[in-house]
Amino acid sequence: MLPLGVMASGSLLSGCATTGSAVASTAPFASAVFTSMAAPTLANPAAMATTTVASSLRVTLQDGTTRAYKLAYQPFFITGDRVPDGKGGTVLAGGYVDILNKPIMDRSVAGKERQFFSDCPDGTSLLQLPRVTVAGIKGKAVFAVVQFEYTTRDQANADAYGTLPSSIAVLTLDQDPSSGKLTLVKYHSVDTSQAQGLWITCGSSLSPWNTHLSSEEYEPDAFFAAENPVFKTFSKNLFGAEGIANPYHYGHLPEVTVHPDGTGTVVKHYCMGRISHELVQVMPDNRTVLMGDDATNGGLFMFVADKEKHLSAGTLYVAKVGAGFSIHPADAGARLSWIKLGHATSDEIEKFANTLKPTDIMTVHTKDPGDASFTKVFLGGKANWIKVKPGMEKAAVFLETHRYAYLVGGSMGFSKMEGTTVNAKDKVAYSALSYMQDSMVKGGKGWNEASGIALDKALVAGGVIACQLAGGQKDAGGAVIASEWVPVHTKALLVGEDIAADALGNLAHPDKISNPDNLKFSEKLRTLFIGEDTNSHVNNFLWAYNVDTKVLSRVASMPAGAEATGLHVADDLNGWTYIMSNFQHAGDWVPKLHGKVQATLDPLVRANYKDRFGAAVGYLTADPVAIKLG
Repeated sequence: MLPLGVMASGSLLSGCATTGSAVASTAPFASAVFTSMAAPTLANPAAMATTTVASSLRVTLQDGTTRAYKLAYQPFFITGDRVPDGKGGTVLAGGYVDILNKPIMDRSVAGKERQFFSDCPDGTSLLQLPRVTVAGIKGKAVFAVVQFEYTTRDQANADAYGTLPSSIAVLTLDQDPSSGKLTLVKYHSVDTSQAQGLWITCGSSLSPWNTHLSSEEYEPDAFFAAENPVFKTFSKNLFGAEGIANPYHYGHLPEVTVHPDGTGTVVKHYCMGRISHELVQVMPDNRTVLMGDDATNGGLFMFVADKEKHLSAGTLYVAKVGAGFSIHPADAGARLSWIKLGHATSDEIEKFANTLKPTDIMTVHTKDPGDASFTKVFLGGKANWIKVKPGMEKAAVFLETHRYAYLVGGSMGFSKMEGTTVNAKDKVAYSALSYMQDSMVKGGKGWNEASGIALDKALVAGGVIACQLAGGQKDAGGAVIASEWVPVHTKALLVGEDIAADALGNLAHPDKISNPDNLKFSEKLRTLFIGEDTNSHVNNFLWAYNVDTKVLSRVASMPAGAEATGLHVADDLNGWTYIMSNFQHAGDWVPKLHGKVQATLDPLVRANYKDRFGAAVGYLTADPVAIKLG
């Protein structure tokens, strides 16, 4: 989190270096830019083995005064730490529990039994409430919601991805009014039992009505869940036995509400499509939700709620990409149109999920049945031949969304569309295409010409696309879409560059983005923040791109082998602006990428992060002290 020094009134008071005047100016804020840091190298291996911030922020006021602030990183905790529970005791940060809220134990090494905890904190939201009843607050109370996506392995180093029900926590933070510093005073693990537990919670966003919008990506394929070893183990860890977890309960959008006592409750919205939810964005109308889809053969989806600030009923759409789609920023881009998939309430789709089997909804073959009544689609790069059962269209829309959206002509050709965010002033939405490959490339895995996406060559490093938003749009059936925030045109904004391995091992240009994942836009700073999840940079980076100056700046570097996660920007909380950032799975070595550094960095990463079982939840701040807002 980064106290930038901008009060709601617009004045700024320096706590660090000042240029242009010996007396602190009270002129209004004008603009801010980040000064880029160099990527760390083996000349300083310690910097490669931890979160390193060597960037700065330069703020310009309307009287021309400028101030430069050196930035640094401060964690709240490392997962696996004992942290305060607000009741005089402690709790395990990032700890996993079952459906009865009992600790899930790692018994993989005899004599070293312990509760599982995550090395993969992800989506984070920062918010405040008008009334707070948490004890021990000396300044002002601020809350952070943090979700823990998965853990990479058990103590015996067996792969544990997706086998544990994701945990989610509310952090009560004490905000020092004189410095903006946030101190953890209470950690509360949210009870997810009413939502049947959570599945692979990845990115997140804060709704305009102050709730945390979570995610469940890589929804388990209900037709083959019974033979999926990951889903079977997930069921055993959550419910105590294989075969109990219902795949139709996962792949939805959970919403967390924080309460004045520092606790939280969660509800799943079943009417927003069962897709690989990553990081959604609610538009300023409080009704329109843009949703990326972190999948091969993914789509761009939109949900328009019936009522403002209520996601429990609405209409689901999928985009159709017109001619001209390109990943080259200089190209004009392509028109977007929208296909209405259906309208539903969350309650009615949850009832379907509770009562219907996959074979009640549609017939699916993985080999051509030689029957013209079946339609060939691609799911996750693999061919399926499908036919919806009579009267089951609504169930298919909301429980078999990927297959149905493909069936009715949606452009299901994107690969790994991840974070989505909005620039409200310019009416532009940004989405990360982490990998531009496979179903996006002519002849690639899962590609089909009808998607309108046909690259000549893959770009492994991926990029960010920008979508212009507008009102007055009609869907493919001619009905008016009840939103002024509909994406109508898309073009590339920023892309990475694949390279042959450089001297350090990078497989993408180190001074350009690679495999963007988290995206957040700051209206105040006019800046798009980009967090990487890449196997092409030796260290993953956090970037800041000013949409006015077009300057891209490297703000932070994660530990080698870790991805940058948990990105969140709060432009004004009690006068302070915060940027939150976590990381996942430090030291997750990829031989092709890390072959030149692993031997040097592995012991350092292990020493920093609990033998690679821990990861940081933290924030960017000023160094040596936070910046006081005037």
